Amino acid sequence: QVQLQESGGGLVQAGGSLRLSCAASGRSASGYAVAWFRQSPGKERLFVSTISWNGGTSDYADNVKGRFTISRDTAENTVYLQMNSLKPEDTAVYYCAAGPTPYRTDTLYHYWGQGTQVTVSS
Repeated sequence: QVQLQESGGGLVQAGGSLRLSCAASGRSASGYAVAWFRQSPGKERLFVSTISWNGGTSDYADNVKGRFTISRDTAENTVYLQMNSLKPEDTAVYYCAAGPTPYRTDTLYHYWGQGTQVTVSS
């Protein structure tokens, strides 16, 4: 079992930055790929970014590429999502998830955090 806890969300003006953290604990937590998804009210959950267990592979949704950076500290079992040049359309609840492979599909991730709210004002 792996437990995930997100933090770092908040309110920021357009053009600003936030860094989200996803702290993993539990058995073999460091061996999983970790992804970020986001969901806005009334909309489906969408892929944002993912990173492999050793940080060697990462992937981004097209609409965040060049603005968001995913990284992981394997010693601390924490994955970060640095979000720059934020836009109002980035407003959502952001979830981190852990799974065996860094895919874009949410159903392939077995463990999920509770989410953290990101609100970008115009």
